[in-house]
Amino acid sequence: MPPTAASPSPGNAAQDAGEHLAHPALSRSLVILMAMACGVVVANIYYAQPLVALIGPAVGLSPEAASLVVTLTQIGYGVGLILLVPLGDLLENRRLVVVTLCSTVAALLVAAVAPTASLFLAAAFLIGVTSVAVQMLVPLAAHMAPEASRGRVVGNVMSGLLLGILLARPVSSLIADSLGWRAVFALSAVVMVGFAVLLARVLPQRRPRAGSGYGALIGSLGRLLVRTPVLQRRTAYQTMVFASFSLYWTAVPLLLAGAPFHLTQRGIALFALSGAAGALVAPIAGRIADRGWTRPATGVALAMAALSFFVARAGEGSIALLVLAGLLLDMGVQMNMVLGQRAIYSLGAETRSRMNAIYMAIFFLGGAAGSALAGYAFATGGWEPVTWIGFAFPALGLLFYLTEFLGRRTA
Repeated sequence: MPPTAASPSPGNAAQDAGEHLAHPALSRSLVILMAMACGVVVANIYYAQPLVALIGPAVGLSPEAASLVVTLTQIGYGVGLILLVPLGDLLENRRLVVVTLCSTVAALLVAAVAPTASLFLAAAFLIGVTSVAVQMLVPLAAHMAPEASRGRVVGNVMSGLLLGILLARPVSSLIADSLGWRAVFALSAVVMVGFAVLLARVLPQRRPRAGSGYGALIGSLGRLLVRTPVLQRRTAYQTMVFASFSLYWTAVPLLLAGAPFHLTQRGIALFALSGAAGALVAPIAGRIADRGWTRPATGVALAMAALSFFVARAGEGSIALLVLAGLLLDMGVQMNMVLGQRAIYSLGAETRSRMNAIYMAIFFLGGAAGSALAGYAFATGGWEPVTWIGFAFPALGLLFYLTEFLGRRTA
């Protein structure tokens, strides 16, 4: 029987032990710093989403083309996941993180001062590409953590990343409301400089074992996916729940802006803050995975995501129920993400960055599909079709999950 996600093979464990001995002890303060860095870096991908109506006219984008502000950032992030994140298996990790963050600073500064649409859109694309520094930090934390506590460490770092995703939109809305939209990018650039300096000082060096060149590294991504059933399964689960996550958080502002709520931009931002509490589940999920309970916890996570849309359907006229639905969904998505990362990181150190790139890139496409469906479903049928589509994604994930109990499949 092949090793399960929670129980790596002895060869992999020995390999990881060798990696870990090359680093100093992973202190609590360093874990906190890495979690904070993940949060502020990943937020760059989402800052522009609630600001499209402000950015478009300012740089000369037509209303029809204004959505490119968000789309190009997302495309850039996907490109960075495939082309840059695998470099963690080839290049010294600390320098890779710091150089990528410095590139983020440059892109943010260009966005803050861009006078034309073409320059701003180019900067938006590069913000997405370089924000993948966050997906260099998470595998690095896994490299530094002992096997017995790897899930806990990954969960703690991911809690920062997930808070960044959830808080980015309300924070950018509030800053833009007070200082203008350009200040969002300028202030983020300042924050990125601070974290680049800090991480350059405190991160340990990690030099991957010498391997093949960049072309062979990228070429190996498809083979890794085809040959790794655990990666396939965990990616499928997360793609389904992240599609529902993106669909919900894209459609619910449209619902809240209309009758009977008529919330302002500030009110919608405050509503989005309520979902941040869901990030508290990430460290718990990591501890659950460390105990070897990945399989039952995965079923719980998928069921929570599916259930959230029944609550959302009932809450069409209730802020309280919509908040509850958002919390259930966020907890399910975040629990499943951490369980998945803990599983694939247990497969060995030498391919960890590439595994992470594949995992993130594919489920990010699921998120993009969910966002695209949200606007169409709401415009054509209102809230009800949104909730049914949202339910369908994790329900499909649950059906696939049930096949784990056929034969001798593993999580």
